[in-house]
Amino acid sequence: MPEISLQGRVLVGGAAHGELLYADVGLSFWGGIDPFSGEVIDRHHPLSGAIVTGRVLAIPSGRGSCTGSSVMLELILNGHAPAALLLEQVDDILTLGVMVAEQLFGRAIPVLVLGPEGFAALAGQRQVRIDGSRVEAGAALATPAPAASASREPQATWTPRLALTDGDRALLTGEHGKAAQAAMGIVLRMAELQGAEELLDVTQAHIDGCIYTGPASLRFARQLVDWGARVRVPTTLNSISVDQRRWREQGIDAAFGEPAAALGDAYMAMGAQLSFTCAPYLLDSAPQAGEQIVWAESNAVVYANSVLGARTLKYPDYLDICIALTGRAPRIGCHLAPQRHARLHIQLPPLGELDDAFYPLLGYHVGLLCGSEIPVIEGLEQAAPDTDALKAFGAAFATTSAAPMFHIAGVTPEAATLEQALGGQAPQRTLRIEAADLLRSWHELNSAQEPRVDLVSLGNPHFSFSECAQLAALCAGRRKHPDVALVVACGRAIHERARQAGHVSALEAFGVQFVTDTCWCMLGEPVIPPGARTLMTNSGKYAHYAPGLVGRPVHFGSLAACVEAACSGVASDRLPAWLQAGAAREIPVHV
Repeated sequence: MPEISLQGRVLVGGAAHGELLYADVGLSFWGGIDPFSGEVIDRHHPLSGAIVTGRVLAIPSGRGSCTGSSVMLELILNGHAPAALLLEQVDDILTLGVMVAEQLFGRAIPVLVLGPEGFAALAGQRQVRIDGSRVEAGAALATPAPAASASREPQATWTPRLALTDGDRALLTGEHGKAAQAAMGIVLRMAELQGAEELLDVTQAHIDGCIYTGPASLRFARQLVDWGARVRVPTTLNSISVDQRRWREQGIDAAFGEPAAALGDAYMAMGAQLSFTCAPYLLDSAPQAGEQIVWAESNAVVYANSVLGARTLKYPDYLDICIALTGRAPRIGCHLAPQRHARLHIQLPPLGELDDAFYPLLGYHVGLLCGSEIPVIEGLEQAAPDTDALKAFGAAFATTSAAPMFHIAGVTPEAATLEQALGGQAPQRTLRIEAADLLRSWHELNSAQEPRVDLVSLGNPHFSFSECAQLAALCAGRRKHPDVALVVACGRAIHERARQAGHVSALEAFGVQFVTDTCWCMLGEPVIPPGARTLMTNSGKYAHYAPGLVGRPVHFGSLAACVEAACSGVASDRLPAWLQAGAAREIPVHV
């Protein structure tokens, strides 16, 4: 007999049975699960090392990367998916991956939302059985487990509940081709799941699905191309998984390089521009305040909403191209002004003079605190962080949270005052961060135990022109240690600007290697030297992901500290002045 019986909200239907794998911490599938083994590789997560294949995975939600939907599709099509996914709250990214598998390829797993009480009731249970909306759990349940991601008939035709325009109906009935028809079907299914009542027009798109996660990602794109897909709005492309012009000379295995490059070609065949950057806000095509857009790539979404004041949801991979093919997006969430207000108020103490390591560290820590709530941070009015600082903050924030944006009082455009950021309402929660709290996150990002540094990795997100100039100034008149590699990732457009300004030649003389088109979350050996044991970065995002993605511990610090390490071959253990107050207190630190 089951010990508990629950009713859930069905996002994707089905039946399943299996051993429960439960955690009360959200999980990014990209950088968090190996799509070819089903292992949890996020070394900061409580499920690290566990295998999800064939088990009922229960997590509050996803978090971090929009590419989680692509990893989910990969897992389902290669047989390494969970038997089912149980969530505390709706997660668009993970659910979309299952929906695409079902609608295009006839395979899926059940996905249900249980709410806070139902989800908490699963803690400590061993076996779970799911049938439609019913979830039973106990120490032992006799029903044999079906295979994960069971085959099923493609979803039957349904009548959308949303208010549709004549143009929407024309897309849905196939008047504009099979690719647009399939794309509109996916857009409408997600819109209904999100509770939208209608769609809205978007002016541009940024596609994250061009990241090669395995055969399924290329299969999806080629299917759309075969169906005659063409984007209906100006569309840029995220970093792909290789430097498309130079992957062969970099020693990338053709078994990976060829399909990864072909995936970028497939999206360009749909009419997308050759941009290949995870920082589209650095392009001349960056949107204006109030512009309705569809952007994927978690750091780009957060920057667009928070710093530019444009309006987008945190769109999953595959939904991004579906909206680009239709020009229509759900009228929901951060597309609407009232949904952009903060509900979490975070107060900072006086911290003195700050260096550039502060902002990614703070973003990482705030993301851990807020979950899916939009926060407003108070206490940086006099610090006046520049766009590079906000880029670094947003990328780390997007890594540990599920929220689509943040506000910084007196800094970001929709937070001229604390009251404006909160929409005139009282916050639902107020938290105060102390230096000791930031010190704990500092030690979490600094996972390396030995001082040695073999590789300094910069440009996650892609380096800006001003960062290239700052790095050139820091390296001027100095010599890089011969045993340390220093690699910068940036977009082609920024690389060309930096070349014209003389920064590229100066940095290459120092020993810097530039990589374009791709980013650190996709880079491995041999760009990362096979003999490299320890990395150093100024990116909170990469400091989090690298131990799982490339199996190396990381030193984290400011850009200046990274240059010092590149010259000396070791990382300093000296804390920034703004953290030393926390270190002065005798607090336990978990490294």
